[in-house]
Amino acid sequence: MKKIATVDAVGCVICHDITRIVKDVTKDVAFSKGHIVRAEDIEMLLSMGKDHLYVWEKQEGMLHENEAAQALYDICRNERMKASTVKEGKIELTAECDGLFRADIERLEKINSIDEIIIASRHSNYPVKNGDKLAATRVIPLVIAEEKIIQAQKIWSGSPLFELLPYKMKKVLRKN
Repeated sequence: MKKIATVDAVGCVICHDITRIVKDVTKDVAFSKGHIVRAEDIEMLLSMGKDHLYVWEKQEGMLHENEAAQALYDICRNERMKASTVKEGKIELTAECDGLFRADIERLEKINSIDEIIIASRHSNYPVKNGDKLAATRVIPLVIAEEKIIQAQKIWSGSPLFELLPYKMKKVLRKN
């Protein structure tokens, strides 16, 4: 993390939430931790009194929580799941059809045993509907050692951690 002038922050990742307060009107988060500063953000940041910002500094061998969450999402998903937008090192997986949700429990436990990584999910062999939340990936610190993600990818070995098997319509023939 380093402190830089706000006018030089375009393209940098903010390391903390920045709250905007307008007396008797609003008090809310204007910029969330992990936000990538855009040119159009500079004027608002300066108007909020933010002449300097603390931004994430890319270091060799370290990943930002959002990059790591994306890598974990890639380990989990299959073609019938969609991702939420990444926020604070978290991505949620949602069902894109009705079906049976299955998890590879053995590999899930191995990945979850890696420090600073969490993948939470519904129970395996659980029926789900389109739009249901299935799982979420989470990286605890703002930055994580890339080696931990590589370790999770080795456990993954290219086969998704989760499956969503769509229901199949079957015909029943009556015999008279």
